[in-house]
Amino acid sequence: MALVRYGTATGRWVLLATVLGSSLAFIDATVVNIALPAIGRSLGAGAAGLQWTVNGYGLSLAALVLLGGALGDRYGRRRMFQLGVGWFAASSLLCGLAPTTGLLIAARVLQGMGGALLTPGALAILEASFVREDRSRAIGAWSGLAGIGGALGPFLGGWLVQVATWRLIFLINVPLALVVMAVAARHVPESRDSAVQGSGVDVAGVLTGAAGLGGLTYGFTAWPVHGPGSPVVLVSLVVGVAGLISFVVAERRSAHPMLPLDVFRSRAFSAANVVTFLVYAGNGGVFFLVVLNLQVVAGFPPLTAGVALLPVTVLMLLLSARAGMLAQRIGPRIPMTFGPLVCAAALVWLARIGPGASYLTDVLPPVVLFGLGLALLVAPLTATALGALGDARAGIASGVNNAVARAAGLLAVAVLPLAAGLGGGSLTEAGDLGPTYRNAMLLCAGLMVTGSAVAAVFVPRRLHPPEEAEPVAEGAPVPQRFCDPAGPPRCPHPDRA
Repeated sequence: MALVRYGTATGRWVLLATVLGSSLAFIDATVVNIALPAIGRSLGAGAAGLQWTVNGYGLSLAALVLLGGALGDRYGRRRMFQLGVGWFAASSLLCGLAPTTGLLIAARVLQGMGGALLTPGALAILEASFVREDRSRAIGAWSGLAGIGGALGPFLGGWLVQVATWRLIFLINVPLALVVMAVAARHVPESRDSAVQGSGVDVAGVLTGAAGLGGLTYGFTAWPVHGPGSPVVLVSLVVGVAGLISFVVAERRSAHPMLPLDVFRSRAFSAANVVTFLVYAGNGGVFFLVVLNLQVVAGFPPLTAGVALLPVTVLMLLLSARAGMLAQRIGPRIPMTFGPLVCAAALVWLARIGPGASYLTDVLPPVVLFGLGLALLVAPLTATALGALGDARAGIASGVNNAVARAAGLLAVAVLPLAAGLGGGSLTEAGDLGPTYRNAMLLCAGLMVTGSAVAAVFVPRRLHPPEEAEPVAEGAPVPQRFCDPAGPPRCPHPDRA
């Protein structure tokens, strides 16, 4: 297939399709929180029902995102991306028409499955469609533009709930999804991994991987509600650990594994995912606790607290593509080392927000600093995670990196309040939340510093992905891959600094 350049018309259409598709999943991960009170009144849902309206989506998405990346590599990334968008649209329609809480939760689980297909597909398409020298810039632009979708979600959701009905936050996905599918069908090139094309689905890997990720996600989600000694929590965590161990065993034995374990022989890929876990765990704590602290402790109204972190999105939109270009020129190690350090400094500053805080003097400066750090970090980090394995394995790389990021965020929300000393206190009481928030911000800063150290030591100065055949276009003969990052000495090692 012919690779495209960033500034061409085709390149812009590819970027538009992936940004809009990703934004569908990003918006629905945040906008539902705004509508929960209205959903509760409309359907008579209790606290548990509302909780699982949110968690059902995240659970199925985290459990199946690896599968989504693997299916794209096997059967075509554009094909799986379109299937995911269509699935997401159909389940959104079911959400919007759901007459009961139980059916709404079931439809949200289906939504997460669609998100698991389209989310890794979007990044894999960028990695496989653009020429190598333009990929970091394209991923940077995707990071900034897709972030707008996540930031606009609460505004759009609040407006729709206020002027009409909560059902529109789901129904609006349907026409947007149709636009994405049409653009993708016309402008996005197809690609796949020639080494696994035509191989069957790794059933054992699918089941054990879903059990592992799903069990851990459910266990840590239920932990704050039921407590660490609850049989529900303990059984879920045991199932999760056993599932992940079984997953590793199954992948080692499979002729066509969903996650080839040799990908972790790439130092750059492994290091990028460790940094991803640490940084996104910190991010998960920040975006969950800062807005809550502004309302409960500092006394900000909900709308002001909700827009307090908007400068982060604006800065990422303006600077992410430039950060990607910078990493392309100087290599990923420097921005991946200094970006988390800037974020850590901002979090130490944010930890000081307390009663009577002023937005302009106490909140805005550290938020801007945090946005600058993320803008420097995210695009090089994503480009390294995707580029370390080469074009053919872009789906696997994207699936792993998405799974790591989402698992880190879920674990942070569940574990950070406990680790910060909340104990039996309440996140809605200022006396309990104040010290918990300060401790949590310092813990998040520590995660960022650790991520910086990992990047400085293990991320190569220059990324040298394996030389390989181009991704296979529709109807084209299957080329032979001639370079394996774990292969014999004739193949240059991709991680040589």
